[in-house]
Amino acid sequence: MNTLVKKTALFSCLAASILMSSCDKSDDSGTVGADFSVENSARAAQADNVVENTLNIMESAYVETEGGEANSVSLFTACTIITIIPNGDGGTIILDFGEGCTLSNGSIVSGKIRLEYGPIVSATRTITYTFEDYTYNGHGVAGGGEILRELENSNGYPSSTVNETITVSFANSTITATRVGLRIAEWTEGVGTGTWADNVYSITGNWDTTFSNGFNRSGEVTEALIRKLSCIYLVSGRLDISQEGITGTLDFGDGTCDNMAVFIFNGQEYPIILGL
Repeated sequence: MNTLVKKTALFSCLAASILMSSCDKSDDSGTVGADFSVENSARAAQADNVVENTLNIMESAYVETEGGEANSVSLFTACTIITIIPNGDGGTIILDFGEGCTLSNGSIVSGKIRLEYGPIVSATRTITYTFEDYTYNGHGVAGGGEILRELENSNGYPSSTVNETITVSFANSTITATRVGLRIAEWTEGVGTGTWADNVYSITGNWDTTFSNGFNRSGEVTEALIRKLSCIYLVSGRLDISQEGITGTLDFGDGTCDNMAVFIFNGQEYPIILGL
């Protein structure tokens, strides 16, 4: 059975520090305290942020080089070497960030991302992506998957459906997180304007993330998550999550670019800080 990725990705359950002392789970034998881990929840937030921002980098690279939307204001700064290797109706895009490169949105990346794509068939193109010694803000990223890019979906927007198996190696830690799933992103604003800064994506999906220390988390988007590329956080939408025997909902707000969200558990609302 396929699982779907949410973006996203980009949330933190730092609310767990509050819930550790205030939230219980009931079963037939009575009330059982939920065993929350603040550290694991913070790692989950980091993993989602690393993956979501990396997918946005790949999307921007394809759009700026082969997607017919060449930007006069690029996400990529002079330290990025972009190589395009044509191959009939397809080709390869190699993004080489060297030993360290700061992009226009402030992301610090290194290593390489390789995008290989075939011909356009029925207004769609399949793109395979892999990583080579790639890092995002100090975290290692390995694995890869496929992107099915539609020139125009049923809603009239360009969209990307991403299958992924991506492993994040956290900086200053031996723990890794592997996220498996499917992320669907509609490009709803900024098409054809010539700059990355006004691009807005509507993201749906769900995912499973497994950590090398045994921690597991799953999530499902129940209200489309909105990502503005000018903001490093998700700005609205809802995600249902399940971890450590409990379920809850993350509400990312009203569209304002800030680092706050609300975790809803057992009818109670807890403010949380979204982390990098």
